[in-house]
This record gives sequence, structure tokens and C-alpha cells, in this order.
Amino acid sequence: MEKTTGTSTNGAPAARAECEGIASRFHEARRATLDLCAGLSPEDCSAQSMPDASPAKWHLAHTSWFFETFVLERFGGEFSAFHPDFRVLFNSYYNAVGDQHPRPERGLLTRPPLEEVIAYRTHVDSGIQTLLDSRSLSRATASAIELGIEHERQHQELILTDLKHLLSKSPLHPAYHAAPPEPLISDKPLQWLGFAEELCWTGHDGVGFCFDNERPQHRVFLDAFEIATRPATNEEYLAFMSDGGYERPDLWLSDGWAALTEERWMAPLYWRREEDHWRTLTLAGLQPLRLDEPVCHVSYYEADAFARWMCARLPGEAEWERAASDHPIAGNFAESGRLHPAPTPVAASSEAAGVSDGLAQLYGDVWEWTQSDYAPYPGFRPLADGFGEYNGKF
Repeated sequence: MEKTTGTSTNGAPAARAECEGIASRFHEARRATLDLCAGLSPEDCSAQSMPDASPAKWHLAHTSWFFETFVLERFGGEFSAFHPDFRVLFNSYYNAVGDQHPRPERGLLTRPPLEEVIAYRTHVDSGIQTLLDSRSLSRATASAIELGIEHERQHQELILTDLKHLLSKSPLHPAYHAAPPEPLISDKPLQWLGFAEELCWTGHDGVGFCFDNERPQHRVFLDAFEIATRPATNEEYLAFMSDGGYERPDLWLSDGWAALTEERWMAPLYWRREEDHWRTLTLAGLQPLRLDEPVCHVSYYEADAFARWMCARLPGEAEWERAASDHPIAGNFAESGRLHPAPTPVAASSEAAGVSDGLAQLYGDVWEWTQSDYAPYPGFRPLADGFGEYNGKF
């Protein structure tokens, strides 16, 4: 093991209750990542299906690298690094930290083996636990651990995303987990909810954790708009396809039509046509396409073309935030174990199901496209000490 000396813990101390909360969230997040990989073989964990994806083994190591590099090396005192070469192997894109192994070649890393990566995680967890046991975390240390926890949760989603793409490449259509119970059929019609023009606040309000790109909170003026009361369904998207949606250049942005032509798009990713019906590849294997489920795995260009076909448009980010601002954060998240979008809950008045005031499924189930580009908020300042590369440079 290589010996490194981190900077001393300094600055204002975090409260004891805050430290205990951080410790609980840290261990919960680290266990959840291992649980996601528990049923996978070493071969499952090592393969890379495309340059934009990463093997599960790399995710397991990189999330540990993040805590080692940004927490233990800086605040861990006499902390011993697990292996000097891991600093390059599992660095994603942090140029301020040093070199990185090429992303498209992460699937070629047969060494270190999976068991060594698990040992690496255990070593890093032990170092973080030593910090947590000190009961005297500085604000800077606590903030770095909090960011690491949220970073770990992002990679849990990436593990499932990348694994789904990997399994989709097999003609055996293997399943990652058992199919969830079939929910009740949803018959919630697509309606539109109107909002009056107003000057409103958007961005993080300063309470609790946030990523740096959610700051600062600022005012935006919104013209009057309407937003759909639920996500579009597979049935509605099939109607778009049946109406020649993939054959009408008038519906598509120029770059989108070029991508459609070059890549021969005919349906959403993971849809498979079998005679007169469609099936879709899920983490539970190949399943019949449910018409009442939210459509997913469509690109920005497909979502934009569908919206035009509906004689509508994608909402702006501030419009979506305004619509969601008064609603509880509830819905079908990873913790449900379903790992697949569910139909709009039949109990349309249930806040526990993420439905109220006519709007449904604002949270959970699917990511939602907006027409806004990824630009900094007015007054944005990236984080210091290398954390600025987390979002700022994108």
C-alpha cells in the first residue's frame, strides 16, 4: 500500500447529529451499490457494451476512488492509499487530479479482479469510518462526504443503465431480476394543466443538499403555459409511429433527422417487433409492451418530434420546476425494487403515489426531457478544490 498524508480536518465543526446522519447515509449508500451487484457474475461486472457505458466493476471502484481522492487524501490524516495505480485507472474525468484510463477501454481492465475491487471498497469504507468515528468533522469534510454519497447514488443508477444495455446485446435476453407484479391498468386520460404568467423563483432554496449546478436560486419570468398531467404512454407513442412519425422530416430537428437516417431509428431503444405486437427489453428480460406505461428510452430528438406531432412542445426547465414545485417528492423510485416505469397510479388522488392536483408521476419512473440547454444559472460559481469539474466544465 502507498502511504499518503491528507490535510488536517479544519474549519467549523459539523454538529454531532449531522455527523450521525451522514454516517447512516454513507453506509446505506455503500451497501446499496453492493446489493445491486450481488447477483452478477464477475463476467457481468467486467464487460463494457459501448464507449459511453462502463462495467459494473469500474463503477464499484470509481465510487471508492471518489471518497479516497476527495475525502481521505484531504481530510484523512495518515491514510494509506490502497494501490497507487488506481488513481489513474478509476479517475473518470478529473483532469485536476491527474491522468485517466481511456473511457472506451474500461472493459479491457480484466485486472484488478472483482474481488480486489471489493477489497478496495472495504479499505476506503474503513478510512471513512475512522473519520466518522472522530465525531469532529469539519464542515468541509462533511460536505465532501455528502457529495460522495450523492455521487454514489448517481452511479447506482448508472450501474442499472449500463447493465441494461449490456444485457440487451445478448440474444438470450437474460434477466437481471424477476419481473415485478403487474400493476392495475391505468386509464388516466392525457389532459393539460394551465399556469398563469408569473415571476417565480427557480433553483435550490438553500435547504438541504444540492449539486452546484442547482445554484444559485434566481428569478425567472414565465409566460402562461400548459403542461401535460402525466407522461406520454407507449400507446400514444405507437400512434405517433403509426402516423409515420419516423418518416416525416417536418417533425424533426435537422440534427435529429440526420441521426434518424444514419442510425435507422424506427422505434424507441429496446423495443422489439414480433409479428403483430411489440415487446421491450427490460431488466426483467424481454416483456410484452404495456400500452399504459410511460414511454422511455427515447432520445431528445424523438421526444421533440413526438411533441411536435402532438401540436405541442417540450416544456422549459423553469416551467417544469414551476409545475412540480408544490408537489411532494413521491413516486416509483429505485427503492421500490420495480426498476421499470409503472403506469400512472389508478388512485389519482394518492399523494403517496406521487399524484395530486391533476399532475401525476412528476417524480420517479422516467427522466423527462425539457427544451432547455445545459447552461449555468445566472451567478453560477463552480465548487473549489477540484470539485468544480464535477459539473462546471460541462
